[in-house]
Amino acid sequence: MRSPSLSTVSPISLQDLLWPRPSPLPHSAHFTVYKKRYDVTSRHVTTSLSVNKMASYCLLAGRIQQVLGHGARRYHISAVLCQRAKVAMSHFEPNEYIQYEKLGKNIDIVRKRLDRPLTLSEKIVYGHLDDPVKQDIVRGKTYLRLRPDRVAMQDATAQMAMLQFISSGLPRVAVPSTIHCDHLIEAQLGGDKDLKRAKDINEEVYNFLSSAGAKYGVGFWKPGSGIIHQIILENYAYPGVLLIGTDSHTPNGGGLGGICIGVGGADAVDVMASIPWELKCPKVIGVKLTGKLSGWTSPKDVILKLAGILTVKGGTGAIVEYYGPGVDSISCTGMATICNMGAEIGATTSVFPYNHRMKKYLEKTGRSDIASVAEEFKSHLVSDEGAEYDQVIEINLDELKPYINGPFTPDLATLVSEVGAVAEQKGWPLDIRVGLIGSCTNSSYEDMGRAAAVAKQALAHGLKCKSQFTITPGSEQIRATIERDGYAAVLRDVGGLVLANACGPCIGQWDRKDIKKGEKNTIVTSYNRNFTGRNDANPETHAFVTSPEIVTALAIAGTLKFDPEKDFLTGTDGKKFKLEAPDADELPKANFDPGQDTYQYPPKDGSAERVVVNPTSQRLQLLEPFDKWDGKDLEKMQILIKVKGKCTTDHISAAGPWLKFRGHLDNISNNLLIGAINIENNKANSVKNAVTQEYGTIPDTARHYKANGINWVVIGDENYGEGSSREHAALEPRHLGGRAIITKSFARIHETNLKKQGLLPLTFSDPADYDKIHPEDKITLTGLKDLAPGKPVKCIITHQNGSEETILLNHTFNETQIEWFQAGSALNRMKELQ
Repeated sequence: MRSPSLSTVSPISLQDLLWPRPSPLPHSAHFTVYKKRYDVTSRHVTTSLSVNKMASYCLLAGRIQQVLGHGARRYHISAVLCQRAKVAMSHFEPNEYIQYEKLGKNIDIVRKRLDRPLTLSEKIVYGHLDDPVKQDIVRGKTYLRLRPDRVAMQDATAQMAMLQFISSGLPRVAVPSTIHCDHLIEAQLGGDKDLKRAKDINEEVYNFLSSAGAKYGVGFWKPGSGIIHQIILENYAYPGVLLIGTDSHTPNGGGLGGICIGVGGADAVDVMASIPWELKCPKVIGVKLTGKLSGWTSPKDVILKLAGILTVKGGTGAIVEYYGPGVDSISCTGMATICNMGAEIGATTSVFPYNHRMKKYLEKTGRSDIASVAEEFKSHLVSDEGAEYDQVIEINLDELKPYINGPFTPDLATLVSEVGAVAEQKGWPLDIRVGLIGSCTNSSYEDMGRAAAVAKQALAHGLKCKSQFTITPGSEQIRATIERDGYAAVLRDVGGLVLANACGPCIGQWDRKDIKKGEKNTIVTSYNRNFTGRNDANPETHAFVTSPEIVTALAIAGTLKFDPEKDFLTGTDGKKFKLEAPDADELPKANFDPGQDTYQYPPKDGSAERVVVNPTSQRLQLLEPFDKWDGKDLEKMQILIKVKGKCTTDHISAAGPWLKFRGHLDNISNNLLIGAINIENNKANSVKNAVTQEYGTIPDTARHYKANGINWVVIGDENYGEGSSREHAALEPRHLGGRAIITKSFARIHETNLKKQGLLPLTFSDPADYDKIHPEDKITLTGLKDLAPGKPVKCIITHQNGSEETILLNHTFNETQIEWFQAGSALNRMKELQ
């Protein structure tokens, strides 16, 4: 019997072809069979016939053959539909696969349960639920138990994370994990020299991380590889991934459509130990982008403007999700820039929907297979039509102008065209001492190209930078490619110094020589943070953040009073000229040059590997368990410090020269709160010892209290612990005898880190109660045996004259987190359960 022609077959629903029917099919699996759906010339079914649950539908071939006749075999229907296409998450882990089918199944379960459309971030987050059937889901209220796809750690935080993992007693990590050496390289003389110096100085730490990675199955990116977030974007991020990283700028991966969240090391240990990771169900802030970027306006200006709108805490507890027609005018790396700096508004993370710009980036970075499968499952990688947000902000890119934010806080947004006048009014130094481009926020090929386009114009008129100028490539791949394509040479010619592929001055790793400490000066950077003293440890450095092209233009002009959109420069020939808006390719025309191979694969079996920590080391120290809660109320605790104003993790545990002690808890505890301002005397690192009645440093005072068995607390202001994910800001107070941190509000990561280490992060039920507490008072917390979710803690303030006041303190502990407190830490609790 002759088979019917494809063109004569009546439309058939896929549901009709399957019997017995499987579970409800995703929307993308509903289609009809027409001739145009087949590529008869290649004798192969096209991807339009692929379905999300491919492996579940092998019966489809037989049913199609019943309808079309056995001649349909020549179209290889069985071969296509009955073989599940396995796509590796990365080239470095060929046996770890992307699980879009599982993601889709979980999305379907949750969508049906909630009976509403889902936003993109909800799809990815809920798609990674440990139990999508039973998980309670209420935005901003319930805690989700999630199964992230992978873990990434930078070297400064990886030390403590791996020390904690070693303490857990587990033999190998349960999920793909990597360590990235980017934080310990100090900017001093230039790339090669600084890298060589860092390898010598940090040899002990690098050897520890390398051997720990080999023993426990963690990939190791050697010093010189590049900044963790650029390496992740180039190799590990993909649309729909759930990734956690021990750095607050992990959200950079949202530029490639993933949910990438910054956490403390203890959270990373949970995931590496195959324990479901807890996250408070995020709210979702929608940012609708209309119009199109053009001229001097860059992706950086989107987040600089948004920071001005939401402030440093406006995104707390929420994921920022971008959507709208303006999205397609932004490159993939530009989207990453926007997501990266979402950390500066306190957001849990940020994400963009999958589009052709991401596809192009995946293909250019050697991941065409991921791009293809993402195209198939695109419905999972964009929001549902009609999805609702908790808040919506609209930004018209046609109207957006270049911004520059600062000084001293990343949410003080000023138009570049107005910053000169504002600086004169505020008394900010106008002369720019140094311009710095690069960092994890802005070190892409496109960023370097746009900066070089500005520099090339200046060179054509005989000009070089009036300010000092530094360039930080984001990765070895970026460095090698901009060297090959001439961008690096142009930036050097205009007066730039190319630094190592590392964080460098962005995190305070800068051996700055051009000023003295305390000297008032201005720098402009394409970085993300500009807290007091962050870049160079000088509290009088006025740091501003803006786009790389604006930094380059301002470094050429040497002053904040220069507006490249309207002001003129004077060439060496005496003629005036105006810089044209820069234009550059978002990706290289040729393939990326990978540069040197800097990756160390972990062996399949690392059990024979040795990890050595010298007991006399000043850089590394094995951890001792924190003491378990004794079951009693915390009575008459001393106030170590009542903090005035902003207190970031930089204030609590400074970086810069202290980074060398990140693997040695006792040594790094000597920087505890040294940047915090004491409300009693308006001084940093100066508090009165309640025992001796003498003023001393905060670490010394805390050590004295601990030695004398005196528990203590810290009183803080708003958004306490904003900034970095560094868990040392929680480990140090716990190590030196702290029991509770009481504030008006917390930043998300720091609050979780405090809980993980067995401390009590508490907030005033009435923020005005902050004013009731004086530095010499004593604090009692009662009813801790009955500590329960949603139940306030009773606090008794005992004043110096003996009078008492009682106030209520709130907390966000759930049942599991209360167990951490009772056990003394999350790690202690993990050991109890083994």
